[in-house]
This record gives sequence, C-alpha cells and structure tokens, in this order.
Amino acid sequence: MIKHNPPSPEPLHRAIARFGDVAVLVAGDLILDRFVNGVIERISPEAPIPVLHGRGESSAMGGAGNVVANIVSLGARAVPVSVIGTDPTGDSLVRMLGELGADTAGLVQQRGRMTSSKSRFSALNQQVLRFDEEEIKPLGEAERAELVRRFRDALKQADIVILSDYGKGILLDGVAAELIAICREAGKPVLVDPKGRDYARYAGATAVTPNRKELGEAVGHAVFADDEIVAAARELISAHGFDFVVATRSEKGMSVVGPDEAHHIATQAREVFDVSGAGDTVIATFALALAAGADPVAAASIANAAGGVVVGKRGTARLSVEELTGALFRSHGPTAHKDAILDAISAARMVAGWKAEGLSVGFTNGCFDILHAGHVSLLHAARSQCDRLVLGLNSDASVRRLKGPGRPVNDQHDRACVLAALASVDAVVVFEEDTPLALIEALLPDILVKGADYTIDTVIGADVVQKAGGRVVLVDLVAGKSTTGTIGKLRAGSATN
Repeated sequence: MIKHNPPSPEPLHRAIARFGDVAVLVAGDLILDRFVNGVIERISPEAPIPVLHGRGESSAMGGAGNVVANIVSLGARAVPVSVIGTDPTGDSLVRMLGELGADTAGLVQQRGRMTSSKSRFSALNQQVLRFDEEEIKPLGEAERAELVRRFRDALKQADIVILSDYGKGILLDGVAAELIAICREAGKPVLVDPKGRDYARYAGATAVTPNRKELGEAVGHAVFADDEIVAAARELISAHGFDFVVATRSEKGMSVVGPDEAHHIATQAREVFDVSGAGDTVIATFALALAAGADPVAAASIANAAGGVVVGKRGTARLSVEELTGALFRSHGPTAHKDAILDAISAARMVAGWKAEGLSVGFTNGCFDILHAGHVSLLHAARSQCDRLVLGLNSDASVRRLKGPGRPVNDQHDRACVLAALASVDAVVVFEEDTPLALIEALLPDILVKGADYTIDTVIGADVVQKAGGRVVLVDLVAGKSTTGTIGKLRAGSATN
C-alpha cells in the first residue's frame, strides 16, 4: 500500500519538543571541512588557471562530525565515537567537538592515522576547487578493539545510534556489522547513512537512509518513479533484514518504505544554495524524532523539513529548532482545527517558528464557555491585528475557581475544539492557572488583545509584552453578549416551564 497523505502537524511538534531529552551515539568517519572564500580577478601568469584572492576562511566539522553538530544544534545530546589521527586536523576536531558541548570520551586519537579533511575554495559563492587530504584504510586490530570498547560504553547512555559511513575506513572490514550486532543485543535502534554498493555490511540495521542515486546503485539499476523506489527498498529489506528504508529524493522529497506500506513525503519548493551536509541534517533529525517517540513517517516528515532548510544555506549548515518548526509550519499550510490544540511547549515552538518566518503573533485569553457573537467579534478583531492568533483557554478547574462550582457548562476539550475550528484562531492552549501570565511569558506574543472593558493597566501580562517590544490592543465588545447572560436566560426559561 502506497500513501501520500502527510501526518498531522501536532505529533510532529510534540516530538520536536522532546528533542532535549534524547541522547544520540554517532559512530563513523570524522572529517574537517575547511572553506576558503575569495574573488577571481585575473589568470595566473604561471599557468592558464584563475588566481583566487583569499578574503577569509572558516572551518566546520564534516562527516559524522556534522551529524553531531546538527544533533546539538537541535537541543539534544550527542556522543561521537571514532578513530582519528594525532595530527593538527584531529586536534582541531577534538577541540571543536568539545566547544560544541559533545562528549569526546568516545574519540580515539591514534598515531599513524591521517584525519580526513576537505578544503573548498569558492569565488562569489561558487565552488571552484575542492582539495581533499585523506588516507583510506581499515582500522588496525588494536584500533578496532578500542573503538568497540568505547562504543559499548557510550551505548549505555544513548537512546538511538547513527552510523555515519563516509567510506574513510572507520566502518570497513566488518566494523559496521559488529556495531549493529551490539546495538541489536542492547535493544537500541541503529540507523545507517550508507556508502558504496554493498549493503550486506549493514545487515540487521533498523534502517538505512540512501539517496535515490545510492538506492539505485545498491540494487544494480537506476530508480526514479515511486514504484521503482518502493521495489528497490523492499529488495534491500528482504536481502538484509532492515526494518524499513528511508530514501531521500531531492526535489521529490522522501520515501519511507517498509515491508507492507510505503509513504511518500513531498518536499517544499525552496531555492537551493548548497547541498553540502544535507544528508547529515536529515539523518540527525530523523534519529532525534524517532527517539522522541515519532513513528518513521512522522520522523521522515520532520527530517524532510529540516533538509529543506539547510539546502537554503551555504556550507555544511545546521539548523535550530525554531527554523525547523517554521519549516514544518510552511509544509502543512493552514492547520486543521484538531491539530491547533497545543500544549504550552508545542505552542512556544510554533510561535518561535512563526516569528522566524517574519509573522506577527497575537494572543488573547478567556473561558469561552458558551460561544456567542461577542466572543466571535472579539476573536475576529484580535486576528485582524496580527498574522497568527494564539488563544489561551482557562482549564475546567480554573473556570470553577473563577466562575463558581456550576461552571463551565462545556468542558475544556469541547471548548478548545469549537474555538480551534474558528478561522480567526490559529492555536489554542489550555492553561491551569487563574491567569495566563505564565503562558504569556512563555510565548512572548507581539500583540496582546483584550476587550475594551479592561484598561491597559489591568490587562494581565501587558507589562511583559510591552517590555519585550510588543503592544497591547483593546477592542470594542458587542453590547449585551455574555456567557453569564446566556446561562441566566436559559435558567429563566427553565423556571418558566
């Protein structure tokens, strides 16, 4: 069965909110990426080649190091395990990983091993040359034993494992298979970013994440259409015992293929500047989402959005949670009403994403027990002041404390569903406190909206919003409309009958 329907956004945002609780073990080839920028204004008198006038350079972690950097950037904990040289390049990688906050206890520095580096030379943001310094060789017996020992130690604190194979030697000669067996024995999921044509070396992994070209190479023929992707992925699943395959397909998005079902996730239209490291971002985000409780399709949707962000950046880029949330918002368009009911953490992520998109965010609150024309008018007026409106809704317990034991008439779930279905409301958040102050402090909306029966001095949270550079708006109410009045009329009618 092939499905194209994307998962609803709410579970995606809930998974992202749990990224901070996840620890990921990343084993594989560490590479130092060096970027030299400049301008070309003349041809060398020594040979018919352009002369690059350097205007600056920077370094970043590539290969498995870029996977680690993306994990940390998304608020999770990363534990790299690898073997590198005792050369200056290796020293730089250890220093950079330490500055990033990654646990470097899993790194083995070995004399006689060359740490891989790639230098990219660019003029006017266009690469003109790449210079690689590397020596590809398998681990020696002592190196392998030490790597496995540190891998076992790191696995105790990890929720999920990524094997990042860049073909530089760390995972050659059965090392990948040994690490996968250790993960299976420990009951830890293991994802592989593969290299080469022979996927038998990854047999037993939870999943592999090839791109379309790599998938075709693995099965011995090119694959393009959806059905070809599915057939190729299932061939690998059958041959090597993978639980599923996640295939990245450039402008066509991603496909998640299992033995019985396949899901295709469309990408977002986006200007592409640089694909360097995009695969690292995808597998890092996918692993985090999977470990945070998302199913493979939801995790792929999150990773697909992440990949769409980083290809719009230059170099081996990484992204923040706020950028990821914003990308997910773009990919889903208008939010279905049932998905607009959020907890405070998810709402804060969504608000940050909206702001990152340059959208203004408004906030209003209330009990909204029996919806009437006054409520609708207030919400419509509030939405006219901003691009997105978040509504803070008093919980049932909060309403009872404020209105008395006979209230609310409608419970918080029903009230939230009705309000979330209104076109003027983009998100509903139920809060337990008597006032929405804590929620306002968490969301920091650009605009705080209340009815004109308040003054700015009496609006809860007005000082918080104004201090953050926002403003408070008081809108006119519809005369004679209130929930209390409606309940009074119902009771009067009941007494008459």
